[in-house]
Amino acid sequence: MTPPVAPFGRVLTAMVTPFTAEGALDLDGAQALARHLVDQGNDGLVISGTTGESPATSDREKTDLLHAVVGAIGDRCTVLAGVGTSDTAHSVELARAAASAGAAGLLLVTPYYNKPPQAGVVAHCRAVADTTELPVMLYDIPGRSGIPMTTDTLVTLAAHPRIVAVKDAKLDLEATSWVLKRTELAYYCGHDPWTLPLLSIGAAGVVGTSTHFTAGGTRELIDAFLTGDLARARKLHEQLLPAYSGIFRTQGTILVKAALRELGRPAGPVRLPLVDATGDEVAQLRADLADAGIDLGGGSA
Repeated sequence: MTPPVAPFGRVLTAMVTPFTAEGALDLDGAQALARHLVDQGNDGLVISGTTGESPATSDREKTDLLHAVVGAIGDRCTVLAGVGTSDTAHSVELARAAASAGAAGLLLVTPYYNKPPQAGVVAHCRAVADTTELPVMLYDIPGRSGIPMTTDTLVTLAAHPRIVAVKDAKLDLEATSWVLKRTELAYYCGHDPWTLPLLSIGAAGVVGTSTHFTAGGTRELIDAFLTGDLARARKLHEQLLPAYSGIFRTQGTILVKAALRELGRPAGPVRLPLVDATGDEVAQLRADLADAGIDLGGGSA
């Protein structure tokens, strides 16, 4: 089997945005965390995605953060910048700023809250893709945005020369299968527990949240699947499943930051309207990650 093309790599993490104890942007911490994630086996990082609390950071903070991360890791991995908003003009501005700051690609979520028709989704995505020369990964997550990208919309957008990939969190294997059948778009799993199921229908990799801690094992899973060792891939899927699912028991950003703090890694608090994990939630997280072989007391196993 020829592995599917993976324009941004196989394992990417949607990185949290570290803050200081006072809630300010922690650029030194962001650089240290980015280097750590690359050392753990990530091919790419998404900066200012949902996990990065992008709705709660300013445009200046997003640009400063991107500059810092690109400066810290250079060409060691691919850096994508989240530029999705519910305002096309704003997303265009963010795309331009991301290109100037050194991003290698853009992540563009479906416009949220205002619920445009599919024609508006197409026009929005084309406008952003036309703004720079950077490749674009669409982000299809109707559970957050309020609307899906339909199969016809994705097929239409696939004709754009710079729209090359989709982060898929729609959790509809039939719809995804039809897009894969009808386009050359590279599909990335956007919901960690679905990594193996999506690989089975042609996905190229994952943009994960638990991959703050599971990047190495997730890479092994993907490599096993792509080389035909399905038994090994399934074993790794089952081994990592408590981490894949557990990180979403409350909310991904909240629990990733809690785990990073337990490990002594840069993270800091979350910003309102998110709230930090409770003691009970941290205890449950410890148990979930331990089930996956990850010890918050002494680092990843």
